[in-house]
Parts: sequence; structure tokens; C-alpha cells
Amino acid sequence: MIATLYGSRLRSQATFRTSFLADVLGQVLIVGTEFLELWVVLSQVGVLGGMTLSQVAVVYGLGALAFGIGDLFFGEIDGLSAQIRSGRLETLLIRPVPLLLQISSLDLSLRRIGRIAVGLGMYVTALAIAGFSPTPALLLLAVLAPFAGALIFGALFTMAGALQFWLVDGREFANAFTYGGNYVATTPGAVFALPMRAFFTFVIPATLIAYAPALALLGLPGPALVPSWAGWVGLPVALLAWTIALILWRAGVRRYTGAGG
Repeated sequence: MIATLYGSRLRSQATFRTSFLADVLGQVLIVGTEFLELWVVLSQVGVLGGMTLSQVAVVYGLGALAFGIGDLFFGEIDGLSAQIRSGRLETLLIRPVPLLLQISSLDLSLRRIGRIAVGLGMYVTALAIAGFSPTPALLLLAVLAPFAGALIFGALFTMAGALQFWLVDGREFANAFTYGGNYVATTPGAVFALPMRAFFTFVIPATLIAYAPALALLGLPGPALVPSWAGWVGLPVALLAWTIALILWRAGVRRYTGAGG
């Protein structure tokens, strides 16, 4: 069922190839511009958060890849408020398909593949340049880290959507944690002050998406609150995040009484 639903969305968008290519190119330019900002900073200081340019590129590439995958499959969930205001949510609720699956696939946008492609290319290239010394365990971490990060982002999108059962106009508020988490995830965590680093490690686990795995992959020591071994806890953290997200989501669905309620 999941494959059929997502597949139909993807095929419908792939039909319009010119529009699809333009959207993908736009995403590529956005990701490139974002990394250019970090490059400009590093060109002036040489080291950012204890990392060289190639090491920062590992963090950025891994973070962009994880966010791209998470945004592709779960990014529409934080737009739940639009479905509530329009009354469309009632239509979705009576269908024999899980509501979360329907919401997440309403606008499965292929343009997000551009971010995934750039993130993957940067991640693999930067690992080679940064002196990654592969072992079986580290290769496994390198493969699993993007998916663990994507699951964490998916949980954040789901939490953001769930909050909109209570805050109907709360999408902008929720975006501060989803897209704000993306900014933190693609930046070396050591540059943030200790209170902010604590918040984005233990409340919004953004530093565990790309920064901590990059430390483990490159054999670098971590700053306070983010030791290098934290790079291995991505999947357990994703499981915990999804547990909380699903509890919030189910509570929100039970609370919902209709667009006029």
C-alpha cells in the first residue's frame, strides 16, 4: 500500500519533465548557496568549530542528505494546518488508509531529490578528501547515518504536524524546530554556545544527525555534551523520537473535532 501510494505521486510528477528538472536544479542551487556561506566563513578563519573545510563538508553533506530524505517522505506533515483550515482533513479521516501516511504523501515533491543528490555527492567526496579510514564498523556507520538522520527529521516533522492540532496557525512556530534543526545539523556543533548545544542535543537532537556521526567517522574528539561516540546512537535516538512523535500525533487526532469544532 505504501509503495503504491508513494509511487503514484512520484509518477504523476515525473510526467512533467521540464518542470521537474527546473525544480531539481533550483534545489541544487539552494544547497550549493547554503554551503557557499560556510565556505566564505572558512576562507577567512581556516577552521570552524575545530574542523577544516573538508571536515565541515562531511557534516554539511551528511546533514543535507539526511534532511533531503526526511523532507521527501515526511516534509508535508508540518503543513497539516492547511488541511485543517480547508476542511480536507475530514475527507482524509474517513479513508481506509492511515492518516499520517496520507498527509505525508499529499505532495511528495520530486524536486527534493536535488538536495538528496547534492548531499550524497558532497558527503561521499568530502569523506574521501577528509581522510576517512574505512573499517567495517565505520562503513556501516557511514551508510546508516543518513537514514538515522532522515528518521529523526521525519519524527520532527511529525511532531511539528501534531502540534498543529492545538496550534492551527502554528506552522511557522513548528518550522523553527524542523528547518532550524536542519541549520544546526549542517553546522559543526562546537560553534554553538553550551546552552544551545544542550538544547539541540537533548531536546531537538540535531547535533546527533550529522555532526556527531562525522566526529566518529573522522576520528575527531567532540566538544562538551557531544562526544564522538554519540555518532553511534542515531538509530536509538530516532526510535525514541518516533515514539514521542506518534504519541503526540495520536493525541492530536483524538482531540480533533472538525474544522468548525
